Amino acid sequence: MLTPDQLGHYHEQGYVVVPALFTPEEAALLLDTSTNDAVISEKSYDLLDASGFKTRLALWYTPGDDVYGAMSRSRRMVTAVEQLLGGPAAHYHSKVMQKAPRTGGAWEWHQDYGYWYKNGFLFPDMLSVMLALTPSTVENGCLQVLPGSHRMGRVEHDVTGEQVGANPEKVAAYAELRPLEYCELQPGDALFFHCNLLHCSGQNTSENPRWSIISAYNRADNKPYKPVQPSAYTPLEAVDDDQLLAVGARGIAASADFLDKAARRYAETRG
Repeated sequence: MLTPDQLGHYHEQGYVVVPALFTPEEAALLLDTSTNDAVISEKSYDLLDASGFKTRLALWYTPGDDVYGAMSRSRRMVTAVEQLLGGPAAHYHSKVMQKAPRTGGAWEWHQDYGYWYKNGFLFPDMLSVMLALTPSTVENGCLQVLPGSHRMGRVEHDVTGEQVGANPEKVAAYAELRPLEYCELQPGDALFFHCNLLHCSGQNTSENPRWSIISAYNRADNKPYKPVQPSAYTPLEAVDDDQLLAVGARGIAASADFLDKAARRYAETRG
C-alpha cells in the first residue's frame, strides 16, 4: 500500500518514486531474462530521436504467465496502481526499453495521453510505471519530468524525428514556472507517473546500458470507444508477489500480441 504522503505527492506533482518496490534479486532476474530473451530481441524495433540517435523497445499488450506478466500483475504493483487510479485497473501495455551505451537516443518531451487519447480513451485515467532494471542516471538518460505539469491537461503533439513530441512552446512556457527534475533510479525502484505528465529522457552518453520495463495501466471503467486490445479494459487479476521468482527466467511467448513499428506510427499520428 502506498502511504498518504506518496499518494499526495503523485496527485500534486504527477509522479512518485517508490524505492525498492522490487528486490535487487527480482530486478536482476528481469534484466537477465530480457537481455537474453530471443523473442524480445526479435520483436524489438528502433525509434530515432531528433538527432538521429536510436532507442530500442519491444511492446506487447496482454500480460502472460511469463516473468514480465508476473511483474506487471504482482499484487504490490496492482494495489499501488489501483490506489492511484481510484478504481480497478486494466493493463494497457508493457514494454522493455533498451538504451545502449553511447548510442542510446533521447525521448522528446511528451505526454503519454498526447497520443493515447487518439486510441479512443475519453479520460486521462491512466498511468505508467517505470521499473529500473539497471541504474538509471543523468549520464545514461534517466527520465526527466516537469512536476505538476499533468494539471495542464493534454497539449498538442507533433512528429519529431520518429517520435511524437509535445508542443515546444507549451513545454518551454511551463519550464519557466517549474524546473525539471531528474528521476534517478536504482534497480528495483519504480516510478509511477500520470499520463498527462510532461516527461522526456536524455541520450545515453555513458558506457553503461539503461534497461527498464514500463507498464501502462488504465482504469477499467475508462473503456476506449475505438477497437483496442481487451486487456485495456479487463480488470487485472493480481498474482502473489512471490510468483515473480517462482516463474524464474521464463521469457515471453512468440504468440504474444506485440506492436510493430508501423502500427505504432499509425496509432500515434492518426487524428
